[in-house]
Amino acid sequence: QVQLVESGGGLVQAGGSLRLSCAASVRTVSSYGMGWLRQVAGKERGFVAAITWSGSGKSYADSVKGRFLISRDNAMNTVYLQMNSLKPEDTAVYYCAARVGATVTIERSYASWGQGTQVTVSS
Repeated sequence: QVQLVESGGGLVQAGGSLRLSCAASVRTVSSYGMGWLRQVAGKERGFVAAITWSGSGKSYADSVKGRFLISRDNAMNTVYLQMNSLKPEDTAVYYCAARVGATVTIERSYASWGQGTQVTVSS
């Protein structure tokens, strides 16, 4: 039983930056690590970034590679998503989740979703 709470979203102009945080109520021992996914209204959740518990394994969607950085703080049981050079197409609700499947880039590999935090990038 894991509860996740995302924060850090907001409204930002194109080219700006935001840092999202995801705090877990308890450590997710049985998972490979954590991930960030995002959802636009009417669309399925899409993969953004993932990190292993060790922090040494990181994956990014092609659309955010070079702009976003995922990291974690085990002591605080928190995962972060630093988002730089934001674009209007990054506008979405961002969710963090535990990765319980081996395939990083698909939604069904994730569980214990948070409530999401809205990111809006203006032109």
